[in-house]
Amino acid sequence: MSLNVDEINERLGHDPQALVAWALSLDKRPICTTNFRPFEAVILHMVSQVRPDIPIVWMDSGYNTPATYQFADEVSQKLGLNRIIYVPLRSRAHREAVDGPTPALDDPHHEAFTKEVKLEPFERALRETSPGVWFTALRASDTATRAQMQPVSINQDGLIKVAPVLHWSSKDMHDYLVRHDLPNNFDYFDPTKGEETRECGLHLQH
Repeated sequence: MSLNVDEINERLGHDPQALVAWALSLDKRPICTTNFRPFEAVILHMVSQVRPDIPIVWMDSGYNTPATYQFADEVSQKLGLNRIIYVPLRSRAHREAVDGPTPALDDPHHEAFTKEVKLEPFERALRETSPGVWFTALRASDTATRAQMQPVSINQDGLIKVAPVLHWSSKDMHDYLVRHDLPNNFDYFDPTKGEETRECGLHLQH
């Protein structure tokens, strides 16, 4: 199947729900990844309302805040999510016992840390779920790199990457949560990024 990505982005790129409906109408296996960060309930609600059994893939690094774990369970239960959790091959306790605490961003070991706790679990998730469509809650306001992305793109492996809320503001996201009585979580931290505007590499590689 040949897709005119530019035409789709022009027609649906600013209409998240229409874009979700279009992507889920394709004859391809979908997944939606999540990290349960702020406003994440928006994408989870959008996709699960159209496809209740869509696999919701969570790469749990083991380094999330208590509030994030509580939010993950709350929103998963509220929406009845088909959640699939991927964890690193070593637990946090095992890794820290052998390698010590989380390396700083300028530490040469940080790249290996990121690969172990986030990139390898994601690559394993892709192999095991074999999706044709990947939903993500990326937003253009997150980082300079994401500001250059399009709502629909196709990566080198032919995977259709769909970011329905790419062009939404925080107010848009907040209003959606209020409208649908959805919970939120602001006590979130990603040790592979360290800073909100820094990429961990996952969306650069995929």
